[in-house]
Amino acid sequence: MRVAMIGSGYVGLVSGACFADFGHEVVCVDKDAGKIERLLANVMPIYEPGLDDLVAANVKAGRLSFTTDLAAAVAGAEAVFIAVGTPSRRGDGHADLSYVHAAAQEVARALAGFAVIVTKSTVPVGTGDDVERLMREANPGADFAVASNPEFLREGAAIADFKRPDRIIIGVEDARAQAVLEELYRPLYLNRAPIMVTSRRTAELTKYAANAFLATKITFINEIADLCEKVGANVQDVARGIGLDNRIGGKFLNAGPGYGGSCFPKDTLALIKTAQDHDSPVRIVETVANVNDIRKRAMGRRVIAAAGGSVRGKTIAVLGLTFKPNTDDMRDSPAIAIIQALQDAGASIRAHDPEGMEQAKLVLTDVDYAKDAYAAIEGADAMVLVTEWDAFRALDLGRVKRLLKAPVVVDLRNVYRPEEMARHGLQHSGIGR
Repeated sequence: MRVAMIGSGYVGLVSGACFADFGHEVVCVDKDAGKIERLLANVMPIYEPGLDDLVAANVKAGRLSFTTDLAAAVAGAEAVFIAVGTPSRRGDGHADLSYVHAAAQEVARALAGFAVIVTKSTVPVGTGDDVERLMREANPGADFAVASNPEFLREGAAIADFKRPDRIIIGVEDARAQAVLEELYRPLYLNRAPIMVTSRRTAELTKYAANAFLATKITFINEIADLCEKVGANVQDVARGIGLDNRIGGKFLNAGPGYGGSCFPKDTLALIKTAQDHDSPVRIVETVANVNDIRKRAMGRRVIAAAGGSVRGKTIAVLGLTFKPNTDDMRDSPAIAIIQALQDAGASIRAHDPEGMEQAKLVLTDVDYAKDAYAAIEGADAMVLVTEWDAFRALDLGRVKRLLKAPVVVDLRNVYRPEEMARHGLQHSGIGR
C-alpha cells in the first residue's frame, strides 16, 4: 500500500521505516528541509538502536523516501498518517494541537482520491472529530475517512515494539478505514499481534489511560521505596513480591528518581486537563503528576545529604542524563531537576552520557561534559548514577574509589549492591534499601 507519514520525528520516522520494511511504499514528509536532507544522507535526527540500518535498507530497496512536498506525498497515498508533535501548551498544560490541525488542513487540500487519514500523534479525546471537521471545511468535496491509531513505542526499543506489539488499537467510524488499516497491519498477523477495533474516541482515550496507568505504577513504587527506607525494608524485594502476582506484573516497578521523557509528563497533564474540562477529574493522576514533580526535585537534596549536608564548592559527577537508556531524549529527564538543584546549592557538575550530551547542552548550562564515566568521576566529591545505561552497570569499583576525592556514590537506579560497594570502601546510597 502507499503511505504518507506527515512528520518525520520519533513516531513518524520509526513507523514509516517499519511500514516500509513490511513491503509498503512509504513517503515521510517534514517541513524541516534540513532534517530531510540529513535523512536522505542517512543521518538520523534521533538516537534509536537499529533505526539507521532499517532506514538505509528500505531507502535502498525503493520502499522509503523523504520529502518536504506534502501535496505530492498525499496525492497518491491510500493512508495518510499524522505524526506531528503535541507538546504541552504553554500556560495551561493542554496538548497543543496546532500542528495536528495545520497538517489536517494541508492534507485535505492535497487529496486526490479516497484516503484514510490516521492520527498517530497522541491527541485528546475528540481530536478525530476536530480533524474531520477541519478537513471538510478545507476541502468539502474530498473523499476521506478519519481514524485513530495511537502508538505504543518505547524509546530505545521502538522497532521491536512496532514489529512485535502487545496490541494494535484502531479507532474508526468507517468500514473503509478499518479495511485499509487492517491491510496495512496484515503482516503482523504472523506474529499474532492482537488488533482491537473500537470507536475513534475510545482509541484516543486508551493511549492516555495506558500512559497514566504506567506513570502511576512508577510513582507508586517510588513512594513505597521511601517507606522502605523508613521501616528498614527492601523495595526491590517488595517490587518482586508484588510483581509476581500476575494481576500486577513486574514491569514499571523499578524505584528511581521519577519518570520523564516525551510521553508520561505531557500525557498525564493532558489527561488531567481533559478530565477537568469534562467535569470528571482524575484525582489519582493529578496526585501522580504532583508527586513525580516533587520527587525529581527531592533527588537533589538526597545527593546533598549523602555528600555530608553541603555541596557548595564541591564537584559532583553525574552519570546518565537522558530520561532512560538507549535514547538521546532529554525531555523532562530527572537529571535536569537534579543538576539544577545541585547547581543552586553551589556545586559544580561534571557529567557523562553515552548518547545524550548534545541534547543536554540545549537544556543545561555550566556543565562540564566528560568523554567517559571515569573522566567524569576523577577528582569528584561524589558520583551520582541517574540513568542506568549498560555502560554504567559494571564499572570498576576499585578504580571508582581511587578516582573519587570522597568515596560517595548515590545510586538512583539501584544498579549496584550495597555490600559490593562497601567491599570497595564506597559509601553507597540507593533507593528504598
